[in-house]
Amino acid sequence: MRNDPTGRALQLLSLLQTHRFWRGAELAERLETTERTVRRDVDRLRDLGYPVDATSGRYGGYRLAAGAHVPPLVLDDDEAVAVAVGLRYAAVAAIGGMEETSLRALTKIEQLLPHRLRRRVAALHSSVTSMRWPAGDVVDPEVLSALAAACRDREDVRFDYRRRDGEDGRRLVEPHRLVTAAHRWYLVAWDRHRHGWRTFRLDRLREPRPAGGRFTPRPIPGGDAAAFVAGSLGSIPRHHEARLAVNAAFAELEGALRWVDHTLIETKADFCSVQIRGDDLDWLAVTVVRMALTAPVAVIEPAELADAVRRLAAHLAVSPP
Repeated sequence: MRNDPTGRALQLLSLLQTHRFWRGAELAERLETTERTVRRDVDRLRDLGYPVDATSGRYGGYRLAAGAHVPPLVLDDDEAVAVAVGLRYAAVAAIGGMEETSLRALTKIEQLLPHRLRRRVAALHSSVTSMRWPAGDVVDPEVLSALAAACRDREDVRFDYRRRDGEDGRRLVEPHRLVTAAHRWYLVAWDRHRHGWRTFRLDRLREPRPAGGRFTPRPIPGGDAAAFVAGSLGSIPRHHEARLAVNAAFAELEGALRWVDHTLIETKADFCSVQIRGDDLDWLAVTVVRMALTAPVAVIEPAELADAVRRLAAHLAVSPP
């Protein structure tokens, strides 16, 4: 890199495009060269049309000129791969309209990648797959943008909200943070009418609009929005709860239990008692079957789940016609 002026200039441009202030000594160290060479490389970038501001003196340095037109973005190899992979998985981010837009952008970028980088991206795409989520869980990108702006500007927001029981209502909140958990998006906000912190699912939220006021940020309980959402989700009552007895250590069941809300009740060397919860009885039955692939399982309660497991087992036992 030290003896390659073109490669060094591209790396210098990549650093400057972070839009932070770089001292000359810092750049020289990162580029493994001298400050004098850095000055020459900066002049080369200016000749190419990149507006670089400079300050002199002991603590002098460089940054891209604020508000100036910047020529096309230059990415190094790792950055290009990161952008391509990020666009691929943005397509399954549960945001409405994101799939088509992301795939269009990805197609353009992959056409520009050299062969060695296309192979890296293709290897990642072929080795990783994502679950598809129900259409009802998809978030309107305009809702996401409006709430992000309200969080940033500390602006009160009104919106229509469909509760878990299906009832609709209007809310007036102080929006603090957006949190993504698995495939869902949540808003952590202070509810003005209920005088308390609440978590709102964005796919149940409609028509967020400014309420005309601003607020002073409050401390989120525990100081962490993600932890608050996790605690809120854990306290949500489920339609179905079941208790299971399994002839295996709990550690052997983690793969089967990873997609269901569960609690360990008791564990021994070759036995454990587990509680599982969910809104869909059939999905809980599938979870029991997944556990049975590891060890014998008995449904202690409820009887409805035991019946669902027996029906599923009977269907599995039927020979194909």
